[in-house]
Amino acid sequence: MLSDTAALAREAAQEGTGLGAFNVVLLDHGEAFVDAAQAQGLPIVLQLSQNAVAYHGGRLRPLGSALLELARGASVPVAVHLDHAEDTDLCREAIDLGFTSVMYDGSKLPDDLNRATTHSMVEYAHAHGVSVEAELGEVGGKNGVHDPSARTDPHDAAKFAEDTGVDLLAVAVGSSHAMVDRSAVLDTDLISRIAQEVDVPLVLHGSSGVSDEGMREAIRAGMTKINVSTHLNVVFTAEVREVLAEKPELVDPRKYVGPGNAVVRTEVERLLALYHSPLPVH
Repeated sequence: MLSDTAALAREAAQEGTGLGAFNVVLLDHGEAFVDAAQAQGLPIVLQLSQNAVAYHGGRLRPLGSALLELARGASVPVAVHLDHAEDTDLCREAIDLGFTSVMYDGSKLPDDLNRATTHSMVEYAHAHGVSVEAELGEVGGKNGVHDPSARTDPHDAAKFAEDTGVDLLAVAVGSSHAMVDRSAVLDTDLISRIAQEVDVPLVLHGSSGVSDEGMREAIRAGMTKINVSTHLNVVFTAEVREVLAEKPELVDPRKYVGPGNAVVRTEVERLLALYHSPLPVH
């Protein structure tokens, strides 16, 4: 069932669990993610990034519409989210298409312009019943200006959420985008302080670089929406490589993409269960 991202995040935050949000590049990914969520009986967020839209020739509607159909036909709550969109027109297109949330990423802009543009996007989205995620400053690894040492100030985060009216807030606490190993160490004390200051659910980008135990600790500390992309690409590609190495004569993509999708589904099932069962609060 197609569901509101912020509502799912608020429910997870109240329960002290994590909401898994997984990036889609191909329709196969969305199908595997929804199958995993249904197998676990847990909600999920399907994310389509601006970069993925660019990969599809700048066309949002074909894959975006397919993801909305997957969500509507699912037996569990499924949100459809536009991820890391710096283009305000693309945000509006996603809102008009029926996405249940958008992330307007103005983190590269001067702070005052980021706040003003984010606030304007929130007004447009809320008028259409759509939630907005935003980011105060860049998460590590976006373009070289920030790295895993970047940290969000709790008071700045609270003021940004108040000024803009966003429904979810991405914060920098030690993760980095596009990590292919899981060696990032999160600042859980900072997560706790931000969660105490900010009234909206927190979002962790760069979760692919965080260990299972690190994710459980982050959720316990107050992190809610957990974005995963690169880790699943690593899992998928490793399986495809193995299949093709064993059977180099294969030419039908279904014969190697299918096994890749199967291991991705298994891993998403595992991650959803992990996020839903964090360590008990001390």
